[in-house]
Amino acid sequence: MKITVNGVPKTLKAGATLKDAVTGEQYYEGALVAVHLSVETITRKTNDFELTTPRGKMVLHLDDGSDAEKWRSMISTVEGVTARWVTRKIVAFGAFPSDLKSDPADRLYRKFDCFFSLGGGDNQTTYIMVARNDHRESYGAGAGRIGRITVGRHLIDELREGEGISEIRPVISEVSTENVDVTSDMSYPMAEGYSVDTNVLIKLDPESPIAAEHILITASDLNLEVTDPTGSFIASSEDLDADLKPEKAAVRGTGAVTVRNEGTGKGRIYIYKDKRQIVQSHSSAGKVERGLAMVSMAKKGDRISVVTEPPRMLSVGMTQKAGGDFLSKAGIEQIRKGDTSDGAIIVEQTPERTVEAMKAGVVETFAVPRDRIYRVEITAKDQKTSYYFRKVTGLSHKPIGTMKVQFTYEGASMMTFYGDEVRGKFLHPQELFKKVKRGDIGVTNQARPYCGLMGIRLQDSKEYGPTGEEPYGTNIIGRFADDLNRLLAEAEEDKVIYITEEKI
Repeated sequence: MKITVNGVPKTLKAGATLKDAVTGEQYYEGALVAVHLSVETITRKTNDFELTTPRGKMVLHLDDGSDAEKWRSMISTVEGVTARWVTRKIVAFGAFPSDLKSDPADRLYRKFDCFFSLGGGDNQTTYIMVARNDHRESYGAGAGRIGRITVGRHLIDELREGEGISEIRPVISEVSTENVDVTSDMSYPMAEGYSVDTNVLIKLDPESPIAAEHILITASDLNLEVTDPTGSFIASSEDLDADLKPEKAAVRGTGAVTVRNEGTGKGRIYIYKDKRQIVQSHSSAGKVERGLAMVSMAKKGDRISVVTEPPRMLSVGMTQKAGGDFLSKAGIEQIRKGDTSDGAIIVEQTPERTVEAMKAGVVETFAVPRDRIYRVEITAKDQKTSYYFRKVTGLSHKPIGTMKVQFTYEGASMMTFYGDEVRGKFLHPQELFKKVKRGDIGVTNQARPYCGLMGIRLQDSKEYGPTGEEPYGTNIIGRFADDLNRLLAEAEEDKVIYITEEKI
């Protein structure tokens, strides 16, 4: 069978499921997927049809009765009929054969009602009529009521004899529940003509580089959790600790993506279903180009896969050669700094933000030898503690972070690193340690002065933690999982140390 996935044609075997459709696509496992039904399926399900005439397009909304179902089954027959006559009461399109039964009883018809008529009571000369005003009449097919014209009503008075209905098609709206199924069930059966969106494609706003980068970082693994759904928008509060400032403010139309840049909820990402006015506390971050159905139907706790245009342009963690190749594909020139050899590892990129890098067309990549990047293991059970460490070191948004040495000397029992005292005030004391070992990493919590200070223990101790604090003032972060002697050989006050959680 032939379907479309993320706008690209794809062929699947008979009996294929949604799991087969998403294979090889950008998709976060367990996230929502939108399945747009085929035209044939929509025709069976929808109650709104667009009628194309020489004067313009009208929309017919079907009733729930048997006559409406009869019309649905006769669409191919009705398509192409012309207006045979126009009177003060009605416009009549036809004739065509049907199997309707004759019924001479008169009925009351309201303006814009659409109904069947049998010429002379003969179903071989069946007509479709639209009432131009309220009236009571017998048209030979009983009530014969199909539905009502809801859009393009002014055309009823403009149509002339001989002008016809050239095309009838179901009204296909990306967000209509009649036209699309949104699901995470990978056993959902596929059918010919289906169109599948595995992700929400967001085109970033180049006038808001900070807000755009916040989107890129928050959804760096394709995953965005819906934490605050409303009738007007869905929002994600996954990162409310972002360094933001006001940028471009714009009308928040359907599909608009914004980031709150100040106040309560700073850092919250919004995707809009309905139009809202400009507000300075929201920076325009982008617009949804595909996948709006998932936005419209997502519920609290659902996850959506997010893909951006452009993708994130970050070379940190790559070799100088690989980083250059990566940037070059996006049309960005690389200027090597630090260790410029092909195998050196990029630890800093300037500018780091994607929109700024794309605009500049050139970035500097600062690299160091592989053995100057040290691996750490974050094992803290307390999420606030591990979050603090990743946020302050930069590991929250890139594969290689930094720690700036505050205090060290030969023979010392610990080495300390600058932290963030403001963020450190929110670190509650955790389970008291009984003993810390050489290589343990910790942070001073809110119970002591200099909260937020980070450290590595260089000697085992039952009394003092990695920052020299007693157990109640220490939160253990994890362990230094690399060669401490090599670190000590290069460490000096105010020097930047590069760390990673990955094996490079």
